[in-house]
Amino acid sequence: MASISSLGIGSGLDLNGLLDQLKSSERQQLAPITKQQSSYKAKISAFGKLESALDKFQQAAAKLKEADTYQAVSVNVTGEKGPSASAGKSAVPGSYQVHVTAMAQGHSLSSVSIADKTAAVGAGTFTISQAGADDIKVDVSGGDSLEDLRDAVNDADGGVSASIINDGSGYRLVLSSKDTGAESTMSVSMVAGDGSTDDRFTFDPATFDPNANDGSNGMIQTVEAQDAQLTVNNIAITSASNHVEESIQGVAIDITQESVGSDSTVTVSRDESTIKKDVQSFVDAYNSLQSTIGGLTAFNSETGVAGQLLGDSSLRNVETQLRRTMSGAVEGGEFSMLSDIGVELQLDGTLKVDDDKLDGAISDNLGSLQDFFVGSGDEASGLAVQLDDTLSTLLDDDGVIDTATTGYQDRIDRLNERYDAMESRIDATVERYRKQFADMDSMVAQMNSTMSYLSQQFQAMNARTSSN
Repeated sequence: MASISSLGIGSGLDLNGLLDQLKSSERQQLAPITKQQSSYKAKISAFGKLESALDKFQQAAAKLKEADTYQAVSVNVTGEKGPSASAGKSAVPGSYQVHVTAMAQGHSLSSVSIADKTAAVGAGTFTISQAGADDIKVDVSGGDSLEDLRDAVNDADGGVSASIINDGSGYRLVLSSKDTGAESTMSVSMVAGDGSTDDRFTFDPATFDPNANDGSNGMIQTVEAQDAQLTVNNIAITSASNHVEESIQGVAIDITQESVGSDSTVTVSRDESTIKKDVQSFVDAYNSLQSTIGGLTAFNSETGVAGQLLGDSSLRNVETQLRRTMSGAVEGGEFSMLSDIGVELQLDGTLKVDDDKLDGAISDNLGSLQDFFVGSGDEASGLAVQLDDTLSTLLDDDGVIDTATTGYQDRIDRLNERYDAMESRIDATVERYRKQFADMDSMVAQMNSTMSYLSQQFQAMNARTSSN
């Protein structure tokens, strides 16, 4: 096709322009295919919107099919400076009196003051022991300093961290347990190869005398290890952590220093607002789905614009299955229809919550509400379970949505093949035109050349005749 630019030179005609017009005319045959491809792509996109709305509705329905949803509780702590508390779904509604006696603490020890933290501390084996944990053993060579000892303890990555502080007159090695509780108590020793003990780095909790905690007999205890202590309804509780779990079933209590000595009341109650919110989310997701379907099947009589899935059989199938499940009765319980719990169907196909009726179902008959959505006994056949099954069928691989989009994609693929084949035929036709135009251009050029030659000859003959 590169030679097209030379067309018309011989004849003086705009053959390139004519060829472009013919090519444009031929390519109009591709327009219906392109239009059909765009239509199918729009339908695939529309099914994507439908799938997204169905998926969100399924998530909302799945929440209501779980029994734990109806066990939601809230916790409130009253009383000055009381601990904080949080409740899980296994918590039992009730009121609990809590008194905090002590906060859990981790063990902390300090060596006596040492003038130079870079000076050698002596050779030996430095050992830290804690109940229920592996010993930390560090070999100290003759040239190792207080800093080297600190780094070696930290590198051991055990249950103790080491640091060095400056007390104003020298440096102290400080050992701190990473965990709290009585079992964080440390035993410390540093023994040389000859069996002698470096008293600066020893601590024996069995023989420790708090009245002689001056470093004369080894390391100084700066913080005593202890468990948290509290009472719940006058029952004594101890905990190695300040995050106390199961002293109240399903409730975690967090003790702070400010709460030590406090009396408070921890009240666990059914969280009806969360349960109602989950039902409202179900209604909102359904209404959003209906809005999406309405947009995909709408028709504007004034403009003639129709939704991408207007009249689509797959969408009608989706609507039919949803309508059948939503309107079906749940057998065996006090509530059998959505309207029984205050979820009313409107004329436009959407749902609306009757707050008073739903509040009454949650407050007065939560068990029946759970049975309606989940099912009773061992049989999980409630409305939410049925909906989840229906939606899974629609959304799964080889379901209605997947089958529809796959079908449209197959049509697009076939149209692509038709497009390529037709484009090849058009290119061949245009190439035939080009060759014909080239031949014509050449012929006209030859004719023009002959005409010019003859004209010259006639002119020469006339000139000779005139001269005679």
